[in-house]
Amino acid sequence: MDIAALSIGMSQSQVKSDVGLALMNKIMNVSENQSLRLTEMLGETSRMPAHPSLGNKVDIKA
Repeated sequence: MDIAALSIGMSQSQVKSDVGLALMNKIMNVSENQSLRLTEMLGETSRMPAHPSLGNKVDIKA
């Protein structure tokens, strides 16, 4: 068995694994930031006063 080829193959496998883990970590960070911003936005809308005339009338004409 060729030791050099085996070494190169193992090294390439390790690089692929490292890249995959780094990408997953980045995606998790982005997702966490987006969820925090979404939660903040939802909190801001609940503090806004409702429009006084919205929901008072229903149009049932067909």
